[in-house]
Amino acid sequence: MANSVGIVTAQRALFDTPLTFRSGAVLPRYELMYETYGTLNADKSNAILICHALSGHHHVAGHYADEPKNVGWWDNMVGPGKPINTDNFFVIGLNNLGGCHGSTGPSSINPETGSPYGASFPMVTVEDWVESQARLADRFGIQQFAAVIGGSLGGMQALQWSLAYPERVRHVLAIACAPRLTAQNIAFNDVARNAILTDPDFHGGDYYQHGVVPTRGLRLARMLGHITYLSDDAMADKFGRTLRTEKFNYGYDVEFQIESYLRYQGDKFAAYFDANTYLLMTKALDYFDPSHDSGGDLNRGFARAKSDFLVISFTTDWRFSPQRSREIVRPLLHNRRNVSYAEITSTHGHDSFLMDHPHYFDVMRAYLANVSREVSA
Repeated sequence: MANSVGIVTAQRALFDTPLTFRSGAVLPRYELMYETYGTLNADKSNAILICHALSGHHHVAGHYADEPKNVGWWDNMVGPGKPINTDNFFVIGLNNLGGCHGSTGPSSINPETGSPYGASFPMVTVEDWVESQARLADRFGIQQFAAVIGGSLGGMQALQWSLAYPERVRHVLAIACAPRLTAQNIAFNDVARNAILTDPDFHGGDYYQHGVVPTRGLRLARMLGHITYLSDDAMADKFGRTLRTEKFNYGYDVEFQIESYLRYQGDKFAAYFDANTYLLMTKALDYFDPSHDSGGDLNRGFARAKSDFLVISFTTDWRFSPQRSREIVRPLLHNRRNVSYAEITSTHGHDSFLMDHPHYFDVMRAYLANVSREVSA
């Protein structure tokens, strides 16, 4: 593949030092699955951390030797000569704690019981993820990231890096995200969770022992989420009111192409993603709020930040609208941080941050070229 990082190998890091979660729960030991691309320079100043969104994972770029079609979820963005240029940067992608792609999560075996953690896995927050990511950085001897980058929930993690470890990140790139969820977004997440929680096969989160999966609930949750990731224009252009056949069937089976698409996406997602992980990820979204300990004041919430920032939004993203991104920009400017802001005209809705878009890629490429020059200086 042109400009690909090529064949990659997932790696696993074991941590024996207990991690205390924001909730007060303690995980005595855990593993993080990760991949790296590019070469870490001598003074370890060219490292970039990629934080994934709700359904993301460590496989950011390249492909596996035995799975050539399993291409990383941001392969269009990360690689030689690409906006996140692995000729210049050492890039780390990881699967967050609570995930279901190799890092310790609800489906992992609890060594104390010999059974999956299930419902006993601690409620995880963005703050907990960043703490575990910092420990992974310590393993590499990385004292400061050139940049931490993420879209959606990943963008929230990038923001949290600037607050939890202001001296350890020079640039934060927060894409298609928000400083905190609106009531509407929390409501969407709650409906999705309830689809899972009320599935008869959920069994209070311990469905593993019953040999079942709450497929119906997870399927509905993904269908609802997918609607919010697309824009009205994108759905109209791609599907419109097109029928699968030439006439109405006057029933509840699939008739419109958009129905077929959503059910396909729901079935596909439910076949590989863990329901407990979905619950944890959406609650982490709900809880994130840098102003929580500052009486709701984002100016005070972002006062600790020392990084430079690139904030990107997309015009048709109604899940995390440009207005939400400007709520990040304003308190950063109030605190006299260096902030670049780009509002990209796109028809793809929230999913725009994953798409090939010339203006978006140009902005990313230009900003990171400047970051690269800092590293080289």
